[in-house]
Amino acid sequence: MSEIKLVVFDCDGVMFDSRRANQEYYNHILARFGRPTMDHDELDYVHTHHAGDSIRHIFRNYPADLAAVKDYCRQLDYTAFLQYMHMEPDLLEFLAYLRPQRKTAISTNRTTTMPLVLEVFKLTACFDQVVTAQDVVNPKPHPEALERILRTLAVGPEHTIYIGDSQIDREHTTGAGIPLIAFKNPALAAEYHVNSFMEIIKLPPFQPDTWLRAGE
Repeated sequence: MSEIKLVVFDCDGVMFDSRRANQEYYNHILARFGRPTMDHDELDYVHTHHAGDSIRHIFRNYPADLAAVKDYCRQLDYTAFLQYMHMEPDLLEFLAYLRPQRKTAISTNRTTTMPLVLEVFKLTACFDQVVTAQDVVNPKPHPEALERILRTLAVGPEHTIYIGDSQIDREHTTGAGIPLIAFKNPALAAEYHVNSFMEIIKLPPFQPDTWLRAGE
């Protein structure tokens, strides 16, 4: 097993418990147009898909609303919804462990809200690269975002690992040939499973003796 030189994070469900924030945000938009709140399956969908697909999905029965909804979303300030986002308690400790020896990046299906989230939670300087759904032609689960990160940071997939929590993340990493750490999702098919960030430092890819045996 090769040394890990790059750790890539998903945002929602990994760096942050943001399910409530997504619920409040999309229900606000639905209410603005007089539509009922999301059901459980719709909430699951918007929690893992990018904003464009999410809006199309929750308004799939109201196609006449879509143009006005998109205009409204462009001017909607996300700041009010940040109060519902909760950063994982050991994220900063884990980032301090990783950096500067290893590079760090984010591949997320968030779009315009990602810079604000990083700024408010004082995380902007903690990542060498951030790729959102608006930065690529093909958002997750397509591997384009990961391929872009590998190319820009000049790190091979054999030296990279991704932390995610959904089937979309599994498909995202498989397409790029990168192993997956499943975060707080024991049912997700992945190379490794953890319930906190600091558990990751005990995994084989982060143990020097594992790299030495791989090179024998």
